Amino acid sequence: MLTILGFVMIATFLVLIMMKKMSPMAALVLIPALFCVLVGQGAHLGDYVLKGIGDLAPTAAMLMFAIIYFGVMIDVGLFDPVVRGILRFCKADPVRVVVGTALLAAIVSLDGDGSTTFMITVSALYPLYKRLKMSLVVMTGVAATANGVMNTLPWGGPTARAATALKLDAGDIFVPMIPALAVGLVAVFALAYVLGRRERKRLGVLTLGDTRVVTEAADEQESEQVLVGAGAVGAGGAPAGGPRTSGGTGTGSGAAPSAGDSQDADDAGLQTLDPHRATLRPKLYWFNAALTVALLTLLILQALPIPVLFLLGAALALTVNFPHMKDQKARVAAHAENVLNVSGMVFAAAVFTGVLTGTGMVEHMARWLVSGIPDALGPHMGIVTGVLSIPLTYFMSNDGFYFGIVPILAEAGAAHGVAPVEIARASLVGQALHMSSPLVPAVYVLVGMAKVEFGDHTRFTVKWAALTSLVVLGAGLLFGIL
Repeated sequence: MLTILGFVMIATFLVLIMMKKMSPMAALVLIPALFCVLVGQGAHLGDYVLKGIGDLAPTAAMLMFAIIYFGVMIDVGLFDPVVRGILRFCKADPVRVVVGTALLAAIVSLDGDGSTTFMITVSALYPLYKRLKMSLVVMTGVAATANGVMNTLPWGGPTARAATALKLDAGDIFVPMIPALAVGLVAVFALAYVLGRRERKRLGVLTLGDTRVVTEAADEQESEQVLVGAGAVGAGGAPAGGPRTSGGTGTGSGAAPSAGDSQDADDAGLQTLDPHRATLRPKLYWFNAALTVALLTLLILQALPIPVLFLLGAALALTVNFPHMKDQKARVAAHAENVLNVSGMVFAAAVFTGVLTGTGMVEHMARWLVSGIPDALGPHMGIVTGVLSIPLTYFMSNDGFYFGIVPILAEAGAAHGVAPVEIARASLVGQALHMSSPLVPAVYVLVGMAKVEFGDHTRFTVKWAALTSLVVLGAGLLFGIL
């Protein structure tokens, strides 16, 4: 019964948010509360929720202060050279913009923290996507998938968890997986190229400033641009002085800005690129750069807990860059909306994970899946683990999967002569999809800053991320890693 109710609860949650019948925050709270009552454990709901909040409180604290820290760094202009470099590379070509999104997300992911990756990537590219009227779910989908592949770095979390759970060396797990993960990253860039071509076809001829890009769709498919562009997911109006596109009407068609378009001028994403904003601190550029490098280095070395590092970093960044109390309050207030939205989502997710774990639904679901594996597949437990990691890491936290499920899969594999290290490597396959899971706090940073509905992001990204995970699995089999 718990197994069935667990699957029904997850399915109900996903359907309601993708159909936009409930907001993610409300669904994360109300649906598990209802199912907790249905399984007859309503009296323990408070205990489950408090346990979930306790487990996720450090993550919420980390996100709160990370948003403030990187918000301040964006305000003072630390990332302006990076943004200018990306804009020079991307120009007004949608293909370059989407490939640049994958490249930036992959590079920043080297710090091992998804929230950092998404904050920097969205802050840098959101204004360009808006000006070119490109689909914002393309940006969130590509960034999340690229980060998911890179999340397998030993200091990123999953590899360390797998090593701890099976008492293995993280290097023995990760190093042999590098070729398969590299293929997965190539698949992300190929995906970015394909999606960029689709955006280029939809938008036609674009200009941005003095840059002119003539696309293949400029002449013969002008009428198609109008029809397809009008239904673009996540595309918004461009501000005055933005790009011009071929065609006459519809989203992405180059129509004159309407009164509603003026709202974009006040958009926080566009303000981050204002070269004359009052918050710039050019004289402190190298101090801020050194502080950020030191922070990320300490994060990778795990010198202190991540929430503590970002708390100290945020306090130091505010004090040095804005010594006056009034200015500090203004900077905190400027980023308060993002802080509230993300931390609220984290605590709402704590209800979902608390009930899912506390009632035993996760354990019953996992054991049901494992018990359903035919004996004939025993010698191929590496492949089985890789396949199972795709849905299980989406519906479960990494802690639940690596500490609760992977040891069971390793035991089943050992009975058929499959080495635990092979199971550990296979367990990393699903990370490309995991980063878009509603149980991953960082994804709320991504969709929140990009102003994308979580349901839209889920609908768009899941299929591409799952395909990327299958590519990693196939490459692992081809190279004899799994």
